[in-house]
Amino acid sequence: MIRFSTDDLAAAANLVHAAMQPTPQYQWPLLSSAVGAEVWVKHENHTPTGAFKVRGAITFIDWLRRTQPQCPGICTATRGNHGQGQARAARAAGLRALVYVPEGNSAEKNAAMRAFGAELVVHGADFDTAREEAFRVAAREGLEIVPPFHEELVRGVATHAWEFFHAVRDLHTVYVPIGCGSGICGTILARDALGLATRIVGVVSAGAACAKLSVEAGRPVETVTAATFADGMAVRVPVPAALEIYAAGAERIVAVSDDEVAGAMRLLFSATHNAAEGAGAAALAALMRERAAMAGRRVGVFLTGGNIDTGMFAAVLGGQTPTV
Repeated sequence: MIRFSTDDLAAAANLVHAAMQPTPQYQWPLLSSAVGAEVWVKHENHTPTGAFKVRGAITFIDWLRRTQPQCPGICTATRGNHGQGQARAARAAGLRALVYVPEGNSAEKNAAMRAFGAELVVHGADFDTAREEAFRVAAREGLEIVPPFHEELVRGVATHAWEFFHAVRDLHTVYVPIGCGSGICGTILARDALGLATRIVGVVSAGAACAKLSVEAGRPVETVTAATFADGMAVRVPVPAALEIYAAGAERIVAVSDDEVAGAMRLLFSATHNAAEGAGAAALAALMRERAAMAGRRVGVFLTGGNIDTGMFAAVLGGQTPTV
């Protein structure tokens, strides 16, 4: 199982902060009033790609350049935020960035990936199918595969929690969305390295609940579909290495509906005037579900990304819940 020391995470933070500024964390009074707790938001929507995944890309590409200096580039699969981060870091290092996305992927995330220098290929009906193709093509073309979960990705991502835990002391509980697991695992590993007692709650979509089902079963459980508009959580196949960490280190896993996610997106906008994509609002959706238990406590949520297509966001603000 992956473990990090404080030196490991401090070194990762130095790498990340050489490429981007730390993101802010704020206690918004309207949000705290709505929840009935002292709520702190870690604004990963304020990174250079609008999402937390850029952190892991910085540390992964640094590792790749050190360990495989002759490697011509990377290949990966994504729903958008991971791909933006990887393209940005790879192209800055002079490397090729081949990125696979599923059919029907966010048009605006696709455009952003291309703008960061990705060679974008559309393949398959969902993320897991695109991921399988990316692995096959990477081997054929001599590119380094960037899997959805890797120690260097997690070490970089963990810097968002490293910053949060240093900036806001004595957080009782922190809510973290789960896709393939780098975010929640990085948060657990940062907490453990710092010796904190903060409880960490993972959040999945009720329509893509493989992580929750796997924890409950004590083994990886795949789902047939991943039906949610919160594309950052739309995963059918759990990552065993990530499952090992969050099964042991998370207090519990909460499943939220798309209606709850849409409601949290509206609340974040009205209370903070920040745009959140579906996965980015999932942590708040779970906190709202559990607000009676969290009343009066100091709690944190990660706003993991704000990259939502304009039309979908307009529909959400108009009171609708997008369907997939």
